[in-house]
Amino acid sequence: MAKVIVGMSGGVDSSVAAYLLKESGYDVIGVTLRTWNSGEGSRCCEIDEARKAAYILGIPYYALNRVENFRRLVVEPFVGEYVKGFTPNPCIGCNPHVKWEGMLHAAKIFDADYVATGHYASVIKKPEGYTLKKALHGEKDQTYMLYRLTQEQLAATLMPLGGMSKDDVRGIAAEVGIPAASLPDSQEICFVTNGSYADYIEANAGDSLPGEGRFVDEEGNVLGTHKGITHYTVGQRKGLGLALGSPVYVKEIRAESNEVVLGKKESLLASSLICDDVCLMRAESPEPGEEISCEVKIRYRSAATSGVVKVLPGNRAAVMFREPVSAAAPGQSAVFYDREDCVVGGGIIREVIF
Repeated sequence: MAKVIVGMSGGVDSSVAAYLLKESGYDVIGVTLRTWNSGEGSRCCEIDEARKAAYILGIPYYALNRVENFRRLVVEPFVGEYVKGFTPNPCIGCNPHVKWEGMLHAAKIFDADYVATGHYASVIKKPEGYTLKKALHGEKDQTYMLYRLTQEQLAATLMPLGGMSKDDVRGIAAEVGIPAASLPDSQEICFVTNGSYADYIEANAGDSLPGEGRFVDEEGNVLGTHKGITHYTVGQRKGLGLALGSPVYVKEIRAESNEVVLGKKESLLASSLICDDVCLMRAESPEPGEEISCEVKIRYRSAATSGVVKVLPGNRAAVMFREPVSAAAPGQSAVFYDREDCVVGGGIIREVIF
């Protein structure tokens, strides 16, 4: 009987993943990676819910400490990127460096063969290496958040929910008696439990927090005063506090001059991007100059757009779109897919070319 470590968040997805694997004959152990200290917000209920689900399923359960890893590898970079004018996605780094490393560490301790999660995606093996295929039900697909998983991590991973809908999962949870069956999906940044992300950054950035600055148009004309660049992201229209007679959007954030550039909606259209920290899901590294035709997502909830990815030296890539994309935000990820809806790779957007 193969043994598997299931990362249990206390939610319905990971609980049902544990149930399905047990029903399939695996020896299942539930693990929650604790990323917070007691007294921070109300996250202790997640461990309580995960422990309840494990008890109902009749599986062993453990909570493992990953507080320092999470602070150093996720929270501090998140705050630092916003202060620099970028819009980071903390889940992108958390998945490989905290969640998977933590689960694989637990797998060594318990002599397990696999790790598993409740993500809506499927691990598959192609000639060039392991990759992830989009969930059957696209509205729940989570491959965008997982493109940085390594070949070693993917080879040891099971994802039993890739072919299921959320209604399917909730139905199973209700039948089994898992309390989380009716809980709503989490939508917010997990470590921002009170107030907005901007409030969190203000409380944690220390002396590096940018102060008030200028709103300017594309020609550099001053339009007003903003309350700090950490309050804005590219594509934002609401909450600017300006009355200019027609809608304007955040086009660019210039941390070096503490300016927020505003423009009309059409000014947000970009023809290409430059990404760094590029990660491709393949066993062999690509050669600079290689071009890959693919579909590209520039944010989690956006539709994919056809484009060409050109590999550049220094772990960078140029992404050229067949049709312009709107509101590409530096700091977010561009994730690449092939014609079979499998992840090719991705990178962090650093430059937007209009």
